[in-house]
Amino acid sequence: MLENTIKACLECNQPIRGRSDKRFCDDACRNSYNNRQNSDQTNLIRQINHTLRKNRRMLQEALGEEGMLKVNREKLLKQGFDIKYHTHTFANVKGQTYYFIYEYGYLLLENDLLLIVKREPK
Repeated sequence: MLENTIKACLECNQPIRGRSDKRFCDDACRNSYNNRQNSDQTNLIRQINHTLRKNRRMLQEALGEEGMLKVNREKLLKQGFDIKYHTHTFANVKGQTYYFIYEYGYLLLENDLLLIVKREPK
């Protein structure tokens, strides 16, 4: 039995013509609806990615061409480094935990120091 009800667009409430499973009257309404649904998540992800890129850039600039380098933690924090954000961790055989932002990482040392390293891709 066919349904004779006319479906309304989820975005603008205009009647939908065409396939019975259509949810939007056109691409503009579909895009607008989906952008609004995802805006909170998109903003959060955008902010996190911005912080990760900034942290990575700071480690990259501090390390330069060195293989590894000790820096003062407070110095990085004052420049805007956010220690809460990293992409992954690595525990070495000594049980030390390195915090990585993509290929750049750091190890928390005594006396408020960080050891910055770069992990080469395999």
